[in-house]
Amino acid sequence: MNPSTALATVLVDELVRCGLAEAVIAPGSRSAPLAMALYAASSAGRLRLHVRIDERSASFLALGLAKAGGRPVAVACTSGTAAAHFHAAVIEADEAGVPLIVLTADRPPELRGTGANQTIDQIKLYGGAVRWFCETGVAEDRPGQVGYWRALASKAWALSAGNGVVFPGPVHLNLSFRDPLVPESADMVTAADPAAATRADQAGWHEPLSGRPGGAPWTRAAAAGPDLLPAVTVDWTERGVVLCGDGTADPESVAGMAEAAGWPLLAEPSSGARRGATALSSYQYLLDSAEFLHSHRPDLIVSSGRAGLTRGQLALMRARGPGDRHVVLSQGPGRWSDPARTASQVAGRVVLRGAPGRLRSEGQTSVGQTSVGQTSVGQTSVGQTSGATASAAPSEWLASWLAADAAARAAADEVLAADGMLSEPLLAQSVGARMPPGALLWVASSMPARDLDRHMAPRSDIRVLASRGASGIDGLVSSAIGAALAHQAAGGGPAVALLGDLALLHDAPGLMLGPQEPRPDLCVIVVNNDGGGIFSALEQAAFPGPFERVFGTPHGTGFEHLAAAAGLPYFRMERAGEVAEVLARSGLRLVEVRTDRAAGTKLRAAISEACSAALG
Repeated sequence: MNPSTALATVLVDELVRCGLAEAVIAPGSRSAPLAMALYAASSAGRLRLHVRIDERSASFLALGLAKAGGRPVAVACTSGTAAAHFHAAVIEADEAGVPLIVLTADRPPELRGTGANQTIDQIKLYGGAVRWFCETGVAEDRPGQVGYWRALASKAWALSAGNGVVFPGPVHLNLSFRDPLVPESADMVTAADPAAATRADQAGWHEPLSGRPGGAPWTRAAAAGPDLLPAVTVDWTERGVVLCGDGTADPESVAGMAEAAGWPLLAEPSSGARRGATALSSYQYLLDSAEFLHSHRPDLIVSSGRAGLTRGQLALMRARGPGDRHVVLSQGPGRWSDPARTASQVAGRVVLRGAPGRLRSEGQTSVGQTSVGQTSVGQTSVGQTSGATASAAPSEWLASWLAADAAARAAADEVLAADGMLSEPLLAQSVGARMPPGALLWVASSMPARDLDRHMAPRSDIRVLASRGASGIDGLVSSAIGAALAHQAAGGGPAVALLGDLALLHDAPGLMLGPQEPRPDLCVIVVNNDGGGIFSALEQAAFPGPFERVFGTPHGTGFEHLAAAAGLPYFRMERAGEVAEVLARSGLRLVEVRTDRAAGTKLRAAISEACSAALG
């Protein structure tokens, strides 16, 4: 067995031993050893392999798989600019805490800086966006190499997964491969199987390639427990608010705390926390009102995840007095979100103390790690609030939030009904309401996420995901496909992607799947307003001269032709009543909803005016 094949064989075998179940590759020559090893592992049933022509689509497919699956996914490519196309996904994974193992093939050192074809400087290519970078060195047939490779793979897995010690995220292994790049014979393509690796030892390799007995990892990195996460004790106040954004570490527990404490819960859909009796569905319209904010300034804010989808959320966090408290729950070790720079404390868990008449326990059951009458919440406290329930009657504070939310929701619904068109807000509301239990919704980071946030009723029986780490337009088709594949591999239901037209065009190659590639049950709904709808709501819209060309960017694309090119079923939806029918179909398919940007801007303004009037 040649050294390049040995390195790739051992590396893939060790990653599988650590728990690798999904891998993505983009085709190339220098990465042939990795491609062969991953193919062999897939043929042996040890992992599921995905192949994409476009490296950017490949990396975002891996990101979606990892985000929905909750464990590291490997993505591999050849040398040169191929590795650069991974960068956007690496940044999103870094910001959102998504575990990726990025494997870039490279030329050996003697070819670097010589003008050799397809050779660039790949050392620390992704800068500080990775948890760890390793230049693995050129494989050699000498003692100690196998132990080094296996230890390296184990470390990459642990640092990517986080293990409660570091915030999960991407790691980067840069692998220098010398010729020959392929095995000596076709029989050795199965060498990713440990038994085959042992047989390969007899082909002249210096030391055994096999790992620990029984398929055990070379190095086990124990996960840290909750004791390593800081906790703060906070005196309960009636005027509390819980604010949840994307990346909320323990949404069920955070929602449970809000309900038990009697606090309004302002949760973005992709936080996973929009559930329970105190969750609001139209809170953004409340935050748009300066009068409401002035009269409803909380004494305490508990925020979790990356809250900040709108300026109203930032205004709420900034409306703090010197004695007011803002406790930020960390997303993981060393990572928390405080965009308004108002945090007074950062904690892994919050323990509420006091709350006379607000918190009560069922029988003598303790709640979390505290005594009866207290409750805690945080990233490692799933189910800790199960013993506490909110008192029957909401406080005057909570009742005022619930009443305002109901008034805004009714006003918004009335405007949507009077409009009579399948508008973007109505589409988001209908999709959120019609998703079957157990389904997954992937929502684009721009207007679809905001429309969903303003109009989706609280639900605990579906899963909403988004690329809100860096909130880019990159790779959303591939990310949605990856998330759907992982969701359904774990026994989840059908999936929907709600995207804008520019987002779909930005990752159109993500729809081009080969006949052997796994395909999810995913309905891709594209809102086609012929350009960038979000800019119509921003300051740029006040400059009509350059606006349409440099911000609106109309494209005139016929999405039925794009669907035909990808070999996908296509359907054009024109009425909200068709949402249920569209979602009831199966397979990977494209659904188009055509809207008008100018009309959408006027409709959203009318809704905001109606909600403002309803709030009085």
